[in-house]
Amino acid sequence: MVLLFAPLVLSQGTQIPAQRSQVNSWFTSIIKPAKQRGRTLDPDVAKAEANPKIIKVKKGGGGNFDTITKAIASVPIGNNKRVIISIAPGVYKEKIDRNKPFITLMGNPKNMPNVTFDGTAKKYGTVDSATIIAFSSYFVAAYLNIVNSSPHPNGKMQGAQAVALRVPGDRSAIYNFNLYGFQDTLCDDRGNHFYKNCNIRGTVDFIFGRGKSIYLDSDIYVVPDPRLTVIAAQARESSSEDTGYSFVHGRVYGPAKGTFLGRAWSSSPRVVFSYSNMGKVVNPAGWSHNNQTKPSQCTGEGSSTSKWVPFAKKLTDKEAKQFITLDFIGATKWLLPPPTI
Repeated sequence: MVLLFAPLVLSQGTQIPAQRSQVNSWFTSIIKPAKQRGRTLDPDVAKAEANPKIIKVKKGGGGNFDTITKAIASVPIGNNKRVIISIAPGVYKEKIDRNKPFITLMGNPKNMPNVTFDGTAKKYGTVDSATIIAFSSYFVAAYLNIVNSSPHPNGKMQGAQAVALRVPGDRSAIYNFNLYGFQDTLCDDRGNHFYKNCNIRGTVDFIFGRGKSIYLDSDIYVVPDPRLTVIAAQARESSSEDTGYSFVHGRVYGPAKGTFLGRAWSSSPRVVFSYSNMGKVVNPAGWSHNNQTKPSQCTGEGSSTSKWVPFAKKLTDKEAKQFITLDFIGATKWLLPPPTI
């Protein structure tokens, strides 16, 4: 089923503003640093953020470590304090599996480092092919280019799927990221996640998994593929499962043609685009079979619903609001602003 949003009357507080120009000021007024949040944060988060530790990574020396992997290995198992791993500019050819809570990976916003690896489904399995895998909760990352450098699948190669980032940890936040891949770029796996000011590139099912996530002010760039281009393959398996992807105030663009916003990977996927600018890259049908959903108040050549599949329903204001609020992922209890040093 495709769900269409009715016009919304937004409430105060955690409701995302309808005007994109208001988003940043609204966000900073709600998501303040830990020291200004007091008892509104979960106790574990407040305790972890009280005295963060900084570890510096720099290729060729000059930091605490010369690889990200070594820096993460230095953090004790069962870590309960925020550790900010500050990554100097450069290219880091590493495959990073991170399973320690409260770790932040932070690049230089003026010269973002590249973290790259060429893992494929053939060698590792699809979800384990990721350049970075963030298993544990309270993962934060900002100002990084994450690349899976495997070649563009040609339809003949077996196991060519290649993930750049996999996020199976709960309560994770990603800021100012560029994710580069083709098929299966981002495995938005499980748990509550927040993405802001990210650019995600791919071809087929390049945002997939069973996460419950908000993508705010994030752009989706579709790379041409001779077979098929599909953005989202959200894996909710029943209408009672509380997961889904909510894209708010982003852009869908790129040189591809006939791109589906989503398709059914499992039986009850839930994908919502709100206040998004959709270019002509979008297929006039919008969604492939049995996909959900598309909100109103999107703009651009690709936002027209005149040729959409017929199994559509308009949401009431009450139904629509749950997807355009930080409460969708319970963010006020755990979400913090982008890190600073």
